[in-house]
Amino acid sequence: MDFHDGDEEAEAHSGSAEHGQAAQAPLPLVRLNHVSFQCESVEASVDFYQRVLGFEPVKRPASLDFAGAWLHKYGMGIHLLQRGLDSGSINAPAAAARPPPAINPKGNHISFQCTDMGLMKARLGELRLEFVAARVRDGDTVVEQLFFHDPDGNVIEMCDCEKLPVIPLAGLRPKPMVPVGRAVVPR
Repeated sequence: MDFHDGDEEAEAHSGSAEHGQAAQAPLPLVRLNHVSFQCESVEASVDFYQRVLGFEPVKRPASLDFAGAWLHKYGMGIHLLQRGLDSGSINAPAAAARPPPAINPKGNHISFQCTDMGLMKARLGELRLEFVAARVRDGDTVVEQLFFHDPDGNVIEMCDCEKLPVIPLAGLRPKPMVPVGRAVVPR
């Protein structure tokens, strides 16, 4: 798979396990760098991510010879790719009108930590964006969530999830859950 021309190359490697120092060393990962979405209209998606989420366009490498745009904010990037990579225009016509999918909080989504959920809810209302509000409870802790779509149906979440402590399960084996009727119970 080669998305690059010139010096940069995408390399494929087999997943064979290596034994030794590299396998034992901590992974040299720092943070999420970017997410990438294919778009019916890169222009419409750039407008959405700027207006709704405050992202800013940044320069893409010249070696990328396909239509797209890069955005950056909050220490992460969003890479938008024109659907149909053989398209030379970032303003390719959108697919035939189709009803938007239901907003599914349990489906694939990206989530942004939000420090003022009331303000975000008001902003989505002002922008007339349909959203689903949800709450997660854990003891006395309540996490607020807002889910909505970008122009291509990707689900975006805003939450105050940092209220929930991250408790590693190292050494603990979670019990497998099995469906029983409409409930899911431990085995």
